Parts: sequence; structure tokens; C-alpha cells
Amino acid sequence: MRRLSLSVAFACRSSYAGDRASPVLLPRTSAMLRRLYDWVMSLAATRHAERGLAAVSFIESSVFPIPPDALLIPMVIARPRRWVRIGLICTVASVLGAFLGYAIGALFFDLIGQPILEIYGKADAFTELSARYNAWGGWAVLFAALTPFPYKVLTIFSGVTGLNLITFTIVSIVGRSLRFFFVAWLLQRFGAPIQGFIEKNLGLLFTLFIILLFGGFVAVRYMM
Repeated sequence: MRRLSLSVAFACRSSYAGDRASPVLLPRTSAMLRRLYDWVMSLAATRHAERGLAAVSFIESSVFPIPPDALLIPMVIARPRRWVRIGLICTVASVLGAFLGYAIGALFFDLIGQPILEIYGKADAFTELSARYNAWGGWAVLFAALTPFPYKVLTIFSGVTGLNLITFTIVSIVGRSLRFFFVAWLLQRFGAPIQGFIEKNLGLLFTLFIILLFGGFVAVRYMM
């Protein structure tokens, strides 16, 4: 891996070097994906780091396999005073990218999906499935926006089913803001020592948070 400079180099090498990737950011992958991950991470040490962060955050919401955390973590460790700016770049670009994912899903369904369903007589069944998903789709998108679950899967599927765009926008903003700003805050507050905790445990904590939040919502709804 390319030699990086100063604290960015330390941040990157301490967790990303070698054959094992972070269990939260990147499970076991092919060599090609590993090289792509290392290349994305190396952008943190360049003068194009913020633009690279915006680009990765944008396309990761629809098609790109590498999460923006690969850039966010070393960037905040290197410049902790910029944690708000870095978190904001991640959030805004990721939400804008989510609209691209939504559009891809809607366009794909209109051009290909709907005709295939009609040929096989499954249009009504899919309409019923879409209605069920859209009833709870906001929670699904929020879950994906906060946890390691691939956010792009839900942005595209929400476009396919036609999830209410206002609901989609609100939960995307809330979910992405909570995730990126919280990670950035932890890093600026505790520095490199908290990095291992973020990579190994934060996804689980966010998952538990969503489960408790959803459970509370359902309980209140059925008690009323």
C-alpha cells in the first residue's frame, strides 16, 4: 500500500494494512476489491481528500461497494477540528447519492421490471409486495442508513416500489446524519484509540438502537 504521511499514515496503517479488513467497513473480499479499498483510503492523504470523500459518499449510495468510512476515519483523525465539515460532506453527498439510487430503481422497473411482471402475470402480486414494503419502508431505509447493511440496496428498492419520496428523504437525512456525525464526533473526541471500537462495535450498537426505536414505535402504536 502506498506510503501515507504523518497521522493519516498512522490511521490507515493501524487498521487497514494487511489482508484482513475491518469487520464493519469491509468483510472478506476479492483482491480486486481490496485494491479498490486501499486506493480509496489513500485519497485521504491527498489534497483532493474532501472531493474524494464527496464522490465516494455520493456513488456509494447507489452503486459503489466501498463505504465512505474508509476516507472519513483517517481524515478526522488527521484533522479533528474539521470533524463537522467532514461529517457534513459525507451526509450531504450520501443523501444526494440516495436520490440517484432511487432514480435507478424507478427507471429500471419502468423499463424492464414492469413489462416482465406483466408477461408472467405477477404485476398484482408485486403491487401487493410494494404496498407492504412502503408501509414500513421508512424504517428499512433508516436501518440501512445507520447500520452496515448496504444502503444502496434499499435506495434502489425504494425506487422500484415507489416509496414516498418525502419519507425517503427524511429518513435518509436523519440516518446518514446520525451515522456520519456520530462517527466523526467520536474520532475527534477520542482520536485513534476509538477507531477499533467504531469498526468492530458501532454497527451493532446502531442496529440495537433501530430495533429498540422500532419496537417502541410499534408498542405505542398498538397501545393507542
